[in-house]
Amino acid sequence: MFERFTNEARQTVTLAQENSRRLKHPAIGTEHLLLGLLDQQETVSAQILGRHGLDRERADRAVVRLVPHAPKDALDADALETIGIDLAAIREKVEAVFGPGSLDRPPRRDHRGGLFSGRHIPFSKEAKKSLELSLREALALKHRYIGDGHILLGLLREGEGLASRVIADAGIDAATLRQEIVAELGTRRTPG
Repeated sequence: MFERFTNEARQTVTLAQENSRRLKHPAIGTEHLLLGLLDQQETVSAQILGRHGLDRERADRAVVRLVPHAPKDALDADALETIGIDLAAIREKVEAVFGPGSLDRPPRRDHRGGLFSGRHIPFSKEAKKSLELSLREALALKHRYIGDGHILLGLLREGEGLASRVIADAGIDAATLRQEIVAELGTRRTPG
């Protein structure tokens, strides 16, 4: 499916992963896809959402309010110590085997660019469904590509993820937004 993605759509997924990491969330959700769309101000999606008053900063504030990020040390060392787990001792043993700072290094990649370590961020079921629906939206419009507008249509159609809530909380009617996106995409037969 990703081979059909335009550069903007691919960038949306990349930025979604970056936003999930930045917010220290355990999975890439629909909210991260929405932020990825809004990170690219020149896209159809960002422009249409912007006309409705939803820009990157407003969406980010909403996501942070609805799903606060995990603290830097997601595990509370003091709480773990009460049950006999010493994080400092664990770090010391890991670094003795794998070298100083080994827990702080960026993830290693295999020959295809895949991640070796457990630092890969999975997609939530809602985000997966949204991406699948973006393909269906593209096919329904008889497009041979999946662009940022199709991803936004997929987010709207999925309707259960946090992106839908952020859009609704911004006072945007999903049906009206959908009509505007379809009209804009209808004028385009090729990506870009």
